[in-house]
Amino acid sequence: MARYTGPVCRICRREGTKLYLKGERCTSGKCAFDRRSQVPGQHYDSRKKVGEYGMHLREKQKVRRYYGLLEKQFRNYFEMADKKPGMTGENLLVILESRLDNVVYRMGMASSRKEARQLVLHNHFRVNGKKANIPSILVKAGDVVTINESSTDSAKIKELLEECASKHAPKWLDVNTENGTAKVVTLPAREDIDFEINEQLIVEFYSK
Repeated sequence: MARYTGPVCRICRREGTKLYLKGERCTSGKCAFDRRSQVPGQHYDSRKKVGEYGMHLREKQKVRRYYGLLEKQFRNYFEMADKKPGMTGENLLVILESRLDNVVYRMGMASSRKEARQLVLHNHFRVNGKKANIPSILVKAGDVVTINESSTDSAKIKELLEECASKHAPKWLDVNTENGTAKVVTLPAREDIDFEINEQLIVEFYSK
C-alpha cells in the first residue's frame, strides 16, 4: 500500500500545527516545527489568504495526516460515520480512535502511530486472544488487546513496556502496564480526544 515516505516534519509545517508524527522528538528541543514553523516552499510568505474551501481542506488534511491515513481510507471512514446515528463528525473521530494502531499508541506501547502500526503489522498484538496484524481493525467496547506471547521476550517489547508505565492512558482504556494489556472499557467520547479538531469543517468539506 502506498505510504508517504518524505520528511514528516514538513507535514506539520504545512498544516501549521504539531501532529506528533515523530514521537518523543516532537516534544524535545529537536522538533523541526518549533525551529521553523512557516509553511514549506520558496514563496510561503506570499501565498494568498485561505478561503472557505481552503479552510475545509486543511482541516481534513490535518486530521487525515494526524491519524496517518490515505485519502481513500479517510473517505471510507467518513461514509461509515455518515451512516451511523448521531453527529457525523463525532462518529468519524470515534471510528478513527477505535483503530487498533491508535489503541496501541494510546496504550503507551508506541511513541507514534507510525511505530504502533509497524508493531501491529509485525504481529506483536492480539485482540481477544486472536491474531490481529491489521492496523485498521476497529475495536469495540469489551475488547481486550494483549501482547502476543511470542513477543514477550523481544528486547524492543520489554523496552516499550518499561516506557508504557510512565505514560497516561485515556479513561476509555483500562491498561495494565505490567503485562501490556488493555481493555476497551467504552468507546471514546468526543471530549476524550485531546487534539484540536474542528470536525464540522470536515463534514462540510465532504458535503459539498
